[in-house]
Amino acid sequence: MGAKQMTIGWLERRLAGLDRVVRRRGKEHAPEHLLTGLAGEDAAFFELLRRGYKVVARRWSAGNVAGDVDLIAWQGELLCMVEVKTRTARDMKPAEAAVDGNKRRILRKLARVYTRQLPQAELPPVRFDVMSVYLAPGEKPEVVHFENAFGWEERWAE
Repeated sequence: MGAKQMTIGWLERRLAGLDRVVRRRGKEHAPEHLLTGLAGEDAAFFELLRRGYKVVARRWSAGNVAGDVDLIAWQGELLCMVEVKTRTARDMKPAEAAVDGNKRRILRKLARVYTRQLPQAELPPVRFDVMSVYLAPGEKPEVVHFENAFGWEERWAE
């Protein structure tokens, strides 16, 4: 294991420890499902770092467009808009199935706004990814990364 991987692992453990301290002191008043979602986003964030992505934004919103992008990252010259879906158990429907047509439309709008604010003269290629995170109690998070999960246009009607 290289120094970069060790550092990412240390940061991940440190963040998890800080989260536990905040919860124990009762300062976190968010509903449990929101805390689960945030924990899943943390797991996805660290997984992207391990894979060499450069994460430039978390929970990015435009202000004038409803919704947010969970993670925005660069993979080389490719800009990746990443939607994270987290579950504490595997039910009949996989987590990634929750990214419906409406959510895809919102992510496309947000991607247009985000890319227009970039300083480059030419817009970069954009990929839409979905990461499913399963947080089973007492186990390491399981992260499944679906690169290019959908494109700029719908291929079929819902």
